[in-house]
Amino acid sequence: MLTGVQIHTKQAQQAQAEILTEDAVKFLAALHRTFESTRQSLLTAREAAQQRLDAGQKLDFFPETAHIRADPSWLCAPPAPGLEDRRVEITGPTDRKMVINALNSGAKTFMADFEDANSPTFANMINGQVNLRLAIRRQIDFELGGKSYKLSQNPAVLIVRPRGWHLDEPRLTIDNAPMSGSLFDFGLYFFHNAKELVARGSGPYFYLPKMEHYLEARLWNDVFNFSQSYIGIPLGTIRGTVLIETLPAAFQMDEILFELRTHSSGLNCGRWDYIFSFIKKHRADRSAVLPDRKDVTMEAHFMDSYVRLLIQTCHRRRVAAMGGMSAQIPIKNDPQANEVAMSKVRADKLREVTYGHDGTWIAHPLINQIAMEIFNEHMLGPNQYHIRREDVKVAAADLLDSRVPGKITSEGVKSNVATALAYSSAWLGGNGCIPLNYLMEDAATAEITRVQLWQWVRYSVRIADTGETITADYVDRIVDEIAPTLKSPLNSDKNLDIVAKYLKSQIRKEWPSEFLTSDLMGYLAVADGCPAQWQRSVL
Repeated sequence: MLTGVQIHTKQAQQAQAEILTEDAVKFLAALHRTFESTRQSLLTAREAAQQRLDAGQKLDFFPETAHIRADPSWLCAPPAPGLEDRRVEITGPTDRKMVINALNSGAKTFMADFEDANSPTFANMINGQVNLRLAIRRQIDFELGGKSYKLSQNPAVLIVRPRGWHLDEPRLTIDNAPMSGSLFDFGLYFFHNAKELVARGSGPYFYLPKMEHYLEARLWNDVFNFSQSYIGIPLGTIRGTVLIETLPAAFQMDEILFELRTHSSGLNCGRWDYIFSFIKKHRADRSAVLPDRKDVTMEAHFMDSYVRLLIQTCHRRRVAAMGGMSAQIPIKNDPQANEVAMSKVRADKLREVTYGHDGTWIAHPLINQIAMEIFNEHMLGPNQYHIRREDVKVAAADLLDSRVPGKITSEGVKSNVATALAYSSAWLGGNGCIPLNYLMEDAATAEITRVQLWQWVRYSVRIADTGETITADYVDRIVDEIAPTLKSPLNSDKNLDIVAKYLKSQIRKEWPSEFLTSDLMGYLAVADGCPAQWQRSVL
């Protein structure tokens, strides 16, 4: 191993030998030593920005970048090969069965997720890299239960989502510091596959999550330039689609596109994380308490405004404005309930395509036909860049409008508790994406439930149907009532106990933690054999 580099686990050793080669690790070390100090300064800037919001400052469009927003002359790079038409994108984790099924789903692209739909055990992270490497070379197949899984002749175009800037990779330290999870995921995929992808007529394409400032986009652009030069491929070969899933980023869409313009393939409405961020950024504002999660829909004014602004911004710069994820999944053995769920999917996709989106997300292969039919009917070309939406006028007040019709109910509290417990427990067990009550839950939806419970306790909200006040003790009783009912092969007693204690502590904090995945990462690292001193996360 290289000087200053240490691997702190013996998990997935065979896969490690294939992925963590000496040359690949040398590249990771170069990324870390070049960009880690900038990453840390940007994370510190996030904390300072939140403190200003807590003190009463309102988010607004930056006056110092007004010239970028006002200048109509700059455009982003034209679509890269395979990204001209993205009308349906399927997303999911990187286990072998999912990779094959997603690539064979009939969707235009597959976003292979190392982030919110993934539990970052080291085996998951390394084996996921193996699976993608094999898939790109058309060498991936396996058998399960007597069924054979193989790639079709025309699989979906592959896009990879690395972890966000805030997450560490404690199982790999460089110069006595954990590596960035973002650069670990990006670096391994890029190093092993970029040239192969280009040779096959595609390229290294990424989804970039959780950014809160255009300088964080600049960091990604610097990483892209460095990486392309490092392995000797032309600048601009990489493409990155940015998820606008934090409230600050909604005020900086033009600036984010500008920073990445030679590498940009558009923006995406990361709706669930956006709701989570909206609550978190308004944590000090008792007037911004939101109702039950099911009532915070795309029709809420702050959500509708951000969607319209995103489409207008992307099309002005000639890049894709991607829609978001419907949470509904097919319901087997109940045709009536399934039709109700699928009608919600149809309505959601119809709203997206008629607004001007260039594509949408699905989480299940069986929904591909629904989404594809709607986009095929209403989007006759490969995209809708020509729909400029010059009628849209979105002010800061529109993006900050917290008025959402709905109530806070006892069922809403129970649903949030059940989702937070079930998802977090499954995550600790190595599963980052679970079906629950016929909805697909990932880290983003679990985060909404966590911060809503904190918000309702913090501001002593009264429950509409019972008149009770939501207190920490009230939530404790619901946790103790629901946790035993969630025991399953995915949710062990040990993990349920950990997350029950975690949720009870969260609702009592002055401010909620930034990310539950950061808080709980230490448990995964311990299970992987990583010494405690390399873990920044809270145990």
